[in-house]
Amino acid sequence: MQSVSDQVSILDYFNIVCEGENGKIESNCKACGTRIQAKRTVTSNFVTHLKRKHQAMYDEFVRKKDVKREAMQMCTGPPSGRVISQSGAGMNKFDYSDPRQSLISEAIAKMIIRDLQPAQIVENEGFRELLQLLEPRYIPVPCHYIQQQLLPAYVTQVQLAAKQALKGAESCSVTLDLWSSVGHNTSVGFLGVTCHFINTDWHIRSALLACLPLPDHSNTQQVLSEFDEISESHGISGKVFRVVADLSPCENRSAFRLPGFNLVRNGEEDEEDGSDEESSAGEAKDAISSKENNKSLDQCLGRSRIDCFARLLAQCVKEGVCGSPQISIPLNKGAHLYNYIIATVAPEKLVQVFGSSTSTNWQRPSSTYKWNAQLKILRQMVESMDFLEDIVDRHDLVLSNLEKAELRELVEVLEPFEEASDMVQGDKHVSISLALPCVLGLRKHLAEVVTHQCSGIVMALSQALDRRLAGILEDPLYVTATTLDPQFKLSWSSDSDWHKQVLLEEVGKHTRPLSPLEHHSEAQPSPSKRCKLFSFIKQRPTTQAKTVEQELSTYLHEEPTDEDPLQYWKRKSIDFPLLSQVAKKVFTVPATTTSVDQIFNMAYGESENADGGLQSLAGRTEPRAIKPVGY
Repeated sequence: MQSVSDQVSILDYFNIVCEGENGKIESNCKACGTRIQAKRTVTSNFVTHLKRKHQAMYDEFVRKKDVKREAMQMCTGPPSGRVISQSGAGMNKFDYSDPRQSLISEAIAKMIIRDLQPAQIVENEGFRELLQLLEPRYIPVPCHYIQQQLLPAYVTQVQLAAKQALKGAESCSVTLDLWSSVGHNTSVGFLGVTCHFINTDWHIRSALLACLPLPDHSNTQQVLSEFDEISESHGISGKVFRVVADLSPCENRSAFRLPGFNLVRNGEEDEEDGSDEESSAGEAKDAISSKENNKSLDQCLGRSRIDCFARLLAQCVKEGVCGSPQISIPLNKGAHLYNYIIATVAPEKLVQVFGSSTSTNWQRPSSTYKWNAQLKILRQMVESMDFLEDIVDRHDLVLSNLEKAELRELVEVLEPFEEASDMVQGDKHVSISLALPCVLGLRKHLAEVVTHQCSGIVMALSQALDRRLAGILEDPLYVTATTLDPQFKLSWSSDSDWHKQVLLEEVGKHTRPLSPLEHHSEAQPSPSKRCKLFSFIKQRPTTQAKTVEQELSTYLHEEPTDEDPLQYWKRKSIDFPLLSQVAKKVFTVPATTTSVDQIFNMAYGESENADGGLQSLAGRTEPRAIKPVGY
């Protein structure tokens, strides 16, 4: 059944051509093609055009508005004209057709989308009190009106904007994220599909094309089928350069923590990961499942599919730390010391030592489920251990000199891994050009670090690095991306001639011949009387197009620069037209799958709290309304 929101939008009668800042849009009338400019929230220009030029369409629109008003009355109870406010002294409530009433409701829907808030927030007493204080005339709308009427309309708008932007993209890369949660004898999964592309002005843009529930999240074929459908609907099927896909659920990907280092969060201690036997069995099962998924992915996606570098890096750390089980003993003792301190010591006293920037971490760490966040806390403890032991009145929590030495060495060994993880994770788009230098830097660190207590961890990290990441050093895609990054070029290479050849072969695969018009920025003047008059003057010789080899030689001859890669290639696209073609492809590939954990968790929490349990989310007519994201 078609929802009411699909019947009442005035924009249904117009084709959106482009959308600018502050909600300004330009649209063509579907009936006569007239161009109309207006704000999305102020649609009087569109209504006036229909009323003056297309009376029948205007009458249809009015009838649909009446349907909307009736639906609203069914949700909240029929208004009797203007309702007298019970809290305001004789202040009238808005009529449901009042533009101000609609604008506030739409603003609330936008806030829910942009801030990743659950739609149930409109039912909260505190939220309604705030609305009453700010605008007593506003009539609060129920949660299901937001979900069924406003959010689907915004999903449609964002999808149209995304499709329009992707039309101008020459190529793009895609990341696939999978999230799952098991609880209450129920398993739920979600798939996020994010597209990354570079626009004509050489700015990277990312768009979450879909975030939808998966009944069987372990079925790789179902994931690929959904991906094909999404790609087709957004017009990117023939434009995808690389697919960064790791279909092990991201709940498992981010679960690794320093063994034994269980910290207090929100008044509760982190749960243990389970026994070693259970953990090993689970890892073996995950490894088999991951191997099967990867085989299926490789068969369907071929060479376009690559692994997530950030995830491979985290697996190396996990294997390295778990390769030395005895480290969990001092880590566990350090965690007990930390938990006792934040429970008994006044935050003001800790601020005097650690500063205001870290005071919140010491009061209630919010992201301690990730190993690199835990390592930061551990480093603070190691650097201030003498002070901490002075303010602790329990001798059983004091670490021995050997335990302190073990933790100090652990921090030193893992610090470059932490730096690399922080570099490739986060909200900002980071290209794979960083991956190869990170691997080389970690190799050098492990070869030079001196340890007395953590030699087992160093050996395990080295083995994991060679097993999981050594292939990057010879992968043509990573060689090309790193070399085309102006801060690196070939400064990292131990065999520049061989790597030049790898790059030339890769560039040849992804470049197209340039037309004569593209070769020359200035066209030759057409014959004219003036040209004939000065025909005795010798014409300037035509500039010959550079080959890829010539472009590469000139590019590498320049000194490396810290300039942003995209801005560099925007500036140099005329000088290096062939290399810039490839740069515009490889810099769309991210070093990590897009972090949509917050979206997944919000959607899962909403579905658990809503009537009908977990199935309420999957039962929506438009599951991608979870989080429509623009740019």
